[in-house]
Amino acid sequence: MCGILAVLGAADWLKHRGPDWSGLYQCEGNFLAQQRLAIVSPLSGDQPLYNADRTIVVVANGEIYNHKKIRKQFASKHTFSTGSDCEVIIPLYEEYGEDFVDMLDGVFAFVLYDTRTKTYMAARDAIGVNPLYIGRGSDGAVWISSEMKALNEDCVEFEIFPPGHLYSSAAGGLRRWYKPQWFAENVPATPYQPLLLREAFEKAVIKRLMTDVPFGVLLSGGLDSSLVAAVTKRHLIKTEAAEKFGAELHSFVVGLEGSPDLIAAREVADHLGTIHHEFHFTVQDGIDAIEEVIYHDETYDVTTIRASTPMFLMARKIKALGVKMVLSGEGSDELLGGYLYFHFAPNKEEFHKETCRKVKALHQYDCLRANKATSAWGLEVRVPFLDKEFINVAMSMDPEWKMYNADLGRIEKWVMRKAFDDEEHPYLPKHILYRQKEQFSDGVGYNWIDGLKAFTEQQVSDEMMKNAAKVYPHNTPVNKEAYYYRMIFERLFPQESARETVPWGPSIACSTPAAIEWVEQWKASHDPSGRLIASHNSASANHTNHANANANGNSNGKANCNCAMAANGTNGVGLVVANGTANGKMEA
Repeated sequence: MCGILAVLGAADWLKHRGPDWSGLYQCEGNFLAQQRLAIVSPLSGDQPLYNADRTIVVVANGEIYNHKKIRKQFASKHTFSTGSDCEVIIPLYEEYGEDFVDMLDGVFAFVLYDTRTKTYMAARDAIGVNPLYIGRGSDGAVWISSEMKALNEDCVEFEIFPPGHLYSSAAGGLRRWYKPQWFAENVPATPYQPLLLREAFEKAVIKRLMTDVPFGVLLSGGLDSSLVAAVTKRHLIKTEAAEKFGAELHSFVVGLEGSPDLIAAREVADHLGTIHHEFHFTVQDGIDAIEEVIYHDETYDVTTIRASTPMFLMARKIKALGVKMVLSGEGSDELLGGYLYFHFAPNKEEFHKETCRKVKALHQYDCLRANKATSAWGLEVRVPFLDKEFINVAMSMDPEWKMYNADLGRIEKWVMRKAFDDEEHPYLPKHILYRQKEQFSDGVGYNWIDGLKAFTEQQVSDEMMKNAAKVYPHNTPVNKEAYYYRMIFERLFPQESARETVPWGPSIACSTPAAIEWVEQWKASHDPSGRLIASHNSASANHTNHANANANGNSNGKANCNCAMAANGTNGVGLVVANGTANGKMEA
């Protein structure tokens, strides 16, 4: 990952995202700056990037997985001056104008300035894996940055740059470039094809092994991370990365002593034969890091902060080992309805609509957490479940196949489990393949959440809670933990625009507010933990019991839940701000 900002000197705010190189371009009133984390072509990919006569300038934070194919396409038309995968943005723009973004296979946030027409464009990847914000200065200049903190003091207003959109100064505003069929939320009817699903996921993992630096996998021992690790291990030996760094795979896990994730991850690592690194933290370690986590995550969402803190602590140790990139399992639960509350979906129509809502909101939750908690230490996370083609396959499937069905022996994410249930060449042992999910913030150790609640109970008085609506009329905290995070956020980011970037609403086990309507008892809860779902353990053990929400659940496995709602979310890498006169509106 990297960071971009388009304003003189602003890149200082983003050096944590890209410690390897600082690049700056200035032309009249326009500035583009980039902080680089060098993953591909570390010796020749410094930015900004230019065309041959330096009339087109690009700063980018991204990984373009089909860059070699695009290079071949333009080999006779364009002289490439670096090995950067992001340089292919330039010939695509020269050939197709602004209508090329959907040709990029990868994750990205970039700004392109055309000195010939004095126009610029910016774009963000389909789901919003890479963070991006857009703001307006008091002089009307447009600012664009990977993180909100670079806009915080200089913009009169700013907002999240929406995923799957591009901004055009020539056209005068934002427009959507990502237009998949599932976005309309119409219920698909395509039958479940396990081999197609497996093949799409394997391709998604393999293309993310494009690296010129040491890498590893985050492994909690749950289904998602275990599949990422298993597929990586199976195919690594055939990749260029293996030729450079060997075929040994490093895996990483974090947790309190004796936590579910540590135990489950060790079992998977032993089965796969990875070089496994186990990092421990204490509740006090996590509490001490909360303010830094909120600063880097740029959110006051409770579930995001809970899950980000162990990840933040782990990322520092991974980077200290010389690793600059890891693969992770975010996105599966949203695409496949893997969160335990999906067991209570009343029908396949509601189930599908909820998965659509969840995927559309990923940029404010899991994508934000995974990117920003790791970029704080100059570590890049890649997420194969959010590959565009895999998303198309997963979201075009008849949702009936994804639903929990005790009579048919289907637990959550059964379609993924069945696709990788290969008797001849097993990817994982069956008891791991069919292990129930765990929220990340629970899986690192149940005492983590309980310790946070006990600590914040002491920091926020009953009197403060009584006045919460007066002090914080926007997204009023509903409990003391949320109030404590909000106090820190407001001190770091006091602007109205900042607080409006954080989503809010009731949630159970990472549900959207709309899904709260599925079960009457959920409406009274102020805790978003997955432990509030009674089927939390029994679903995988017996494939049967469905009970109402209760406060005690238990489980093994993992889920990267960073979704929000009983309290509040975001994500980042280093990127550039385009400073200049705005030609139009910021509205989509």
